[in-house]
Amino acid sequence: MNRRSFLRASAASLAASSASTAMFASAMPQSPEIPMQQPDGLNPPGIRMAGIRMVPVVNGKYKVWTKRMGSGPIKVLLLHGGPGASHEYLEAMESFLPAAGIEMYYYDQLGCNNSDQPDDPSLWTLPRYLQEVEEVRRGLGLDQFVLYGHSWGGILAMEYALHYQQHLRGLVISNMTAGIQSYLKRTAALKLQLDPATLAQLEKLEANQDYDSPAYEEIMMEKLYPKMLCRTKPWPEPLDRSFRHLNPKIYTQMQGKSEFLVTGNLKDWERWDRLHEIKVKTLTVGAQYDEMDPEDMKKMAALMPHASYAFCPNGSHMCLWDDQEVYFRQLVPFLRSV
Repeated sequence: MNRRSFLRASAASLAASSASTAMFASAMPQSPEIPMQQPDGLNPPGIRMAGIRMVPVVNGKYKVWTKRMGSGPIKVLLLHGGPGASHEYLEAMESFLPAAGIEMYYYDQLGCNNSDQPDDPSLWTLPRYLQEVEEVRRGLGLDQFVLYGHSWGGILAMEYALHYQQHLRGLVISNMTAGIQSYLKRTAALKLQLDPATLAQLEKLEANQDYDSPAYEEIMMEKLYPKMLCRTKPWPEPLDRSFRHLNPKIYTQMQGKSEFLVTGNLKDWERWDRLHEIKVKTLTVGAQYDEMDPEDMKKMAALMPHASYAFCPNGSHMCLWDDQEVYFRQLVPFLRSV
């Protein structure tokens, strides 16, 4: 091949390659990202990160992990439970929300899983976590969004609605009552489902504050949690993963050593008398076998001027898993209605 023929062939090959590349690029699905922000030292600018964004909290001293999934006009920020768990057990949402055109945001609270984990007990308080939710909202550029809180996340969601209601388009309080006393009343009743010998053993262990003993853990994991926490057998892998990643220091300081005795700094939390102040459209969710009394969630909805109640007859605390069809049949239409 002479030089002229070689150049002509090379040009043709380049043109064909460029056309192929253009066709490939046009055929690729476009996934909208969070709008480009100024460089912040936490996230590499100009690079797609599969929806992941690190957000500064505590005045920029630490950072928390967030992830966007799906795209749509309705945006939902998810608050996981614990305290001290992770977003992972909420992964059930991925099978329902994005397909419904709902944009969802996970985030691991400070001290949890993918976020920074400073060894500073002064950070594990409700007021500090409340401020963190607002820092995350600002960091993600959310406004007029839906805030979803499950369990301890429900406490955070109620507090946020009482302090920053102007930013909310809607609110979901899933499997959380409005006060610790009503929670303790329910868990005391659930213990009575144990056979007499096991109940006597549990009460002795609690009297001795022997919460770290293998016997106490066995009663929780084998006798109680399979009834009131999650009733699927086996548990969903994301729930197991979230349990493995639990930060016990946060849980102990805020809840206590036991699921049945709140001795942490949440022990005096009560908001029944302030629910009427939450005027944003709200959904409360309760389940038949939950460690939270479903009648409490029903009562909460009645106390808020624009709230409705969803009930899962076959579910427990994790009814997004063990009564999944009923759960999402009620949650998704609510989210699309706000």
